[in-house]
Amino acid sequence: MRRWYYALLLPPLLLLWVPHYNRIEPALAGIPFFYWYQMAWVVITAALTFIVYQLDKRRPR
Repeated sequence: MRRWYYALLLPPLLLLWVPHYNRIEPALAGIPFFYWYQMAWVVITAALTFIVYQLDKRRPR
Protein backbone atom coordinates (compact mmCIF):
# COMPACT_ATOMS: atom_id res chain seq x y z
CA MET A 1 0.00 0.00 0.00
CA ARG A 2 1.27 3.42 -0.94
CA ARG A 3 1.80 6.05 1.72
CA TRP A 4 -0.35 8.65 -0.03
CA TYR A 5 -3.45 6.52 0.62
CA TYR A 6 -3.18 7.60 4.26
CA ALA A 7 -4.08 11.13 3.14
CA LEU A 8 -7.59 9.80 2.46
CA LEU A 9 -8.00 9.05 6.17
CA LEU A 10 -7.54 12.67 7.14
CA PRO A 11 -11.01 14.06 6.21
CA PRO A 12 -13.12 11.44 8.03
CA LEU A 13 -10.93 11.55 11.11
CA LEU A 14 -11.02 15.32 11.41
CA LEU A 15 -14.74 15.53 10.67
CA LEU A 16 -15.57 12.88 13.27
CA TRP A 17 -13.74 14.90 15.93
CA VAL A 18 -16.65 17.31 16.43
CA PRO A 19 -15.36 19.11 19.59
CA HIS A 20 -12.52 20.42 17.41
CA TYR A 21 -14.86 22.54 15.27
CA ASN A 22 -17.99 22.88 17.42
CA ARG A 23 -17.92 26.67 17.74
CA ILE A 24 -19.31 29.75 16.06
CA GLU A 25 -16.21 31.92 15.69
CA PRO A 26 -14.40 32.64 13.43
CA ALA A 27 -17.30 33.33 11.11
CA LEU A 28 -16.64 33.60 7.38
CA ALA A 29 -18.97 36.00 5.57
CA GLY A 30 -21.49 35.58 8.37
CA ILE A 31 -21.38 31.76 8.22
CA PRO A 32 -20.47 30.15 11.56
CA PHE A 33 -17.24 28.18 11.72
CA PHE A 34 -19.15 24.94 12.37
CA TYR A 35 -20.71 25.08 8.89
CA TRP A 36 -17.95 26.50 6.73
CA TYR A 37 -15.36 24.11 8.21
CA GLN A 38 -17.43 21.14 7.05
CA MET A 39 -18.02 22.64 3.63
CA ALA A 40 -14.32 23.39 3.24
CA TRP A 41 -13.60 19.71 3.82
CA VAL A 42 -15.85 18.83 0.88
CA VAL A 43 -13.49 20.74 -1.42
CA ILE A 44 -10.35 19.50 0.38
CA THR A 45 -11.53 15.88 0.19
CA ALA A 46 -12.21 16.17 -3.53
CA ALA A 47 -8.74 17.64 -4.06
CA LEU A 48 -7.09 14.92 -1.96
CA THR A 49 -8.97 12.21 -3.82
CA PHE A 50 -7.86 13.68 -7.16
CA ILE A 51 -4.23 13.90 -6.04
CA VAL A 52 -4.18 10.32 -4.74
CA TYR A 53 -5.84 9.12 -7.95
CA GLN A 54 -3.24 10.87 -10.08
CA LEU A 55 -0.38 9.46 -8.00
CA ASP A 56 -1.87 5.97 -8.18
CA LYS A 57 -2.41 6.23 -11.92
CA ARG A 58 1.31 6.89 -12.47
CA ARG A 59 2.27 3.84 -10.42
CA PRO A 60 3.65 1.00 -12.55
CA ARG A 61 1.48 -2.09 -12.47
